Amino acid sequence: MSDLPERADVVIIGAGHNGLVSAVLLARAGLKVVVLEADDVIGGAARTETPFPRVPELRHSTGSYLLGLMPPELLKTLDVDIPVLRRDPHYFLPTTDKRYLLFGSDRAATRAQMLEFFSPADVAADDALQAELTALRDDLGPAWLAEPLSVEETAARYIRPALQETFVDLVRGSVADYLARFEFRSELLVSMYAVTDGLSGLNAGPDDPGTGHNFLVHNMCRLPGADGTWMIAKGGMGTVSRTFAAAARAAGAQIFSGTPVGAITIDGGAASGVALRDGRSVSATVVLGACDPYRLMELMPDGALPAELTARMTAVRRPGTTLKVNLALAGLPAFSCLPEGAPSPFGSTIHLLPSSGSPMTALRAMWASVVAGQLPDEPTMEWYVHTTVDPSLQDSAGHHSSALFVQSVPYALADSTWSTVVDSYVERLLAICDRYAPGTSSLVADVVPLPPPGIEEHFGITGGHIHHVDNTVSFTDRMPYFTGVDGVYAGSAGCFPAGSVIGAAGHNAAHRILDDL
Repeated sequence: MSDLPERADVVIIGAGHNGLVSAVLLARAGLKVVVLEADDVIGGAARTETPFPRVPELRHSTGSYLLGLMPPELLKTLDVDIPVLRRDPHYFLPTTDKRYLLFGSDRAATRAQMLEFFSPADVAADDALQAELTALRDDLGPAWLAEPLSVEETAARYIRPALQETFVDLVRGSVADYLARFEFRSELLVSMYAVTDGLSGLNAGPDDPGTGHNFLVHNMCRLPGADGTWMIAKGGMGTVSRTFAAAARAAGAQIFSGTPVGAITIDGGAASGVALRDGRSVSATVVLGACDPYRLMELMPDGALPAELTARMTAVRRPGTTLKVNLALAGLPAFSCLPEGAPSPFGSTIHLLPSSGSPMTALRAMWASVVAGQLPDEPTMEWYVHTTVDPSLQDSAGHHSSALFVQSVPYALADSTWSTVVDSYVERLLAICDRYAPGTSSLVADVVPLPPPGIEEHFGITGGHIHHVDNTVSFTDRMPYFTGVDGVYAGSAGCFPAGSVIGAAGHNAAHRILDDL
């Protein structure tokens, strides 16, 4: 590895996917770019690791699991190719009886399942929902690679007139209110959509304002061949980061891991560089914080940032509410609701929802438990098994890489600690899996759980919030690319457009820097 230079044109703090996108664009513009990553591993939450002590060769995406929201125009601009694998089917909703939904590219099969297990009204509602989301996705797509406007200005500039009011109401409102417009007969279907797209990663319940924005964000899948669905990056999510890092180095950027920054230095009201924790420093006229916004704010001298920005970002600060249970499986379980000869559900996002009583009532009760600092008895879960679609992740013994994405749990527990309860809680979650697919827990060869404080520690994200800034916060209310301090910029998932592996914030921050220079 080359020695750390004493000066650069741009120092980027953090080698997550957004920081690497910025590095590519800034280095290609002829600037001397240095990327400093605190961790020994680059990629932020987009990484492929071997996390299982008992199954040491099994490769696994430990943070982000899927690639969905990255704009195809960004990949074209960067001139990179990320190999993605289509999941077909991509949605699986099992039940503990004989009903199920297995969504895939065969729309006729989906409609037949809906008619058999639900109702014609649900088919009509789903058709209307999908048509509206397709229109909104097509209209909003170009906005993501530009400076953010307010919600109303975005509607006026990008959204077709017939949907402008719907768009504003969706972004500002709740996912429960949005879905209610379509008059689904089945509450189970409503809760499925509310959870997977509305509540995923949020510090919020289904009735909270802004959950509609998260729902819209999660339906912005526009990659070629995706047809509105999330896809698997071949080789795990580390493929995304490695691809961008290779392009950045090819353009002349230098990337240093295991090099934590201790402070951003300011001279005469403008950026002068960074001071590392080990005493070294790099001088630069531009510092780009590709870390989360709260980490960036901590690195700034007291009082340096505009007071209005500090107050606004402090007001929207929330801890994470996601538990990631990374699993190594010795084999594949069998779902009792699926008939003989049904397509394999593995590869799809498997939705495990509260199965007794009213599903939406259960969602509201789950969120009430989290607000009270309690672990929900039956949280909602998304279950992934990616090795069936991408066998390159498997070890020589054929173990499967799997994960439970558990939503929602408290960051801090009211009457206990995560370290004392996490093992027993994971057992409870696996027992829920057993109800749908008997014998699942006996197939677990190793488990590595990451509750919100574990996510914070493992990935270096303030509060363990996987979106950096909660996705109930949208457009110009997120962290701005230009902080208001000369030479200091932000470009992470906490900026527009949203939290997820998107890359648009890295692109837009780089263009803002080039425009200002």
